[in-house]
Amino acid sequence: MSHDTPKDAAASHDADTSGQQRDYRLNERHARNGEEAPVPTRVHYHKSERELELGYADGQSFRLSTEFLRVMSPSAEVRGHGVGQETLQVGMRYVGLANITQSGRYALKLHFDDGHDSGLYTWEYLWELANRRDAMWAYYLRQLEEAGASREPLGIPLNQL
Repeated sequence: MSHDTPKDAAASHDADTSGQQRDYRLNERHARNGEEAPVPTRVHYHKSERELELGYADGQSFRLSTEFLRVMSPSAEVRGHGVGQETLQVGMRYVGLANITQSGRYALKLHFDDGHDSGLYTWEYLWELANRRDAMWAYYLRQLEEAGASREPLGIPLNQL
């Protein structure tokens, strides 16, 4: 199911350590210095690699792991309702996508195979994730380490049997 048009991008199924470290999770609008984020012209899920690829009209392309997308979910379940209410996501190393749906002309809804499907990934937030991935991932890994938590799921992942 692939629709590679700018207005109808659906998906094909195949850190800062300062005191402002959480700002990236709360303010999506600064991703392009106040400019509107571009809309992907191509969205493709690489199932075997568990990566979502976003392609843009200017030729840029980004691949984001489903683990990264899951732990950075914009949902209230993950972010909470304010600073300090975030919930650290653990054990998400092998999470994948079960489905992707478009929400209007402004966002994607990612349906993860662990059942999580709340939160809309706006074009602005996806752009920010793509452009700040390394810093955001490093911050997440530091959070895990500080909590004594792991990316590994508890028990045996069903998709590994």
